[in-house]
Amino acid sequence: MTALALPTRRDEAWRYSDLDALASVWPVPDATRITVAAGESGHDHLLQDADTDTAAVHDYVIDIADGARFDFHLLNIGGKLGRVTFGVTLGKGSHFELSGAIIGGGDQTLEIVTRVTHAEPDATSGQTIRSILGQRATGSYLGSINVARDAQRTDAFQSVKAMLLDRTATANAKPELEIFADDVKCAHGATVGELDRQALFYMASRGMDPATAKTLLLKAFVAGVFDDVSDEAVKDRLEAAAIAKLETLV
Repeated sequence: MTALALPTRRDEAWRYSDLDALASVWPVPDATRITVAAGESGHDHLLQDADTDTAAVHDYVIDIADGARFDFHLLNIGGKLGRVTFGVTLGKGSHFELSGAIIGGGDQTLEIVTRVTHAEPDATSGQTIRSILGQRATGSYLGSINVARDAQRTDAFQSVKAMLLDRTATANAKPELEIFADDVKCAHGATVGELDRQALFYMASRGMDPATAKTLLLKAFVAGVFDDVSDEAVKDRLEAAAIAKLETLV
């Protein structure tokens, strides 16, 4: 039996990845498959907080039937390589929502890769990703929305924002649209920036120490990603892990 070949940077989905770290866990386990039946609603979450000297790869294949809805919340903070991928197929009138945050430091490479296929009419989807990167970390979002020829009245968006705490950190954002229908609303946007120096100065002038000021601004930057988590225990766990990670970077 031939071993599965390790990806190369010629593959667009792996262009920014840490292939040396990937080799330590290759081949990765089979994808987690999730099916949401017609008219049903589902939700899931992942706190990816593997040890920083290991590699963690999580793949999801999600099928959402007609009139169904699925929400996924993700916090990607762990591993030398931390990679989470989603392959989503939407039925007629269904909805998919991804709310995710990447927070990395040191030499981490953290990635979210998505391919959302609108296969039938009247489906909607939203992807909201926030990244905070310090030191020499690399954070990447590579996401595509694919609208089939008969998937009229599709409504989909991607919102990607990254904050760099150090000039040595790297953010990669590559939202893509592939549309074969003509009655659709699809939008994407990506920005990369730094902390507002005027805001930091104002907070310092009111007696706030720099670390606290930075942490408050960063918390505000990712605010909303986990607001609609229905399980309060899960919400508290995700928010606490995000804050703890942020405090290691400021």
